[in-house]
Amino acid sequence: QAQVAESGGGLVQTGGSLRLSCAASGRTFSSYSISWFRQPPGREREFVAGINWDGSKTYYADVVKGRFTISRDDSKDTIFLQMNALKPEDTAVYFCNEVFYSDVKVSRSDTWGQGTQVTVSS
Repeated sequence: QAQVAESGGGLVQTGGSLRLSCAASGRTFSSYSISWFRQPPGREREFVAGINWDGSKTYYADVVKGRFTISRDDSKDTIFLQMNALKPEDTAVYFCNEVFYSDVKVSRSDTWGQGTQVTVSS
């Protein structure tokens, strides 16, 4: 399975925006569905958004729907998460990973990258 590298996190004020990127590392993942997950401080990792292999279908957790948008570029090797109207409760380390097409909330791998830190100040 492809390894991934997350980037684009940072510090932003409430109501601000960030765009996260998820890029293949070592091999491509263009044939797989990819999802974003996040782990808030002191909590377990949770599903955020998913996208199928060709970008034709997207899925969102209820808490981010309407604010976040997942997409992938033409190469299928870079996944984006556009985050608007950010709230303090969005503060977390954000991860991406390959997932099953039949359930984008389930990672295909137990290996996770370093993630990228998103901090939203009140």
